[in-house]
Amino acid sequence: MTIVDMLGQSGLLTLLGMGVVFGFLIIMIIFVSLTSKVIKMLGLDKDQPKSTGSAAAVTAQDTNAVVAAIATAVREKNS
Repeated sequence: MTIVDMLGQSGLLTLLGMGVVFGFLIIMIIFVSLTSKVIKMLGLDKDQPKSTGSAAAVTAQDTNAVVAAIATAVREKNS
């Protein structure tokens, strides 16, 4: 096998490999686009509304607990 034959074979192999990668990327782009359209059609891209009744009370309790912990830490640090 001569150097010209080897270069021709390596060029063909390079083009084949690049073609496979390009084909895979095209298939992946199509799949992601279709998935995006399906998700938008089903309305799954919208945030779900949260209940405001008990969530606000828990948040206020958590905030009060954090403030109390910070105040206690500051008092201990200054003592």
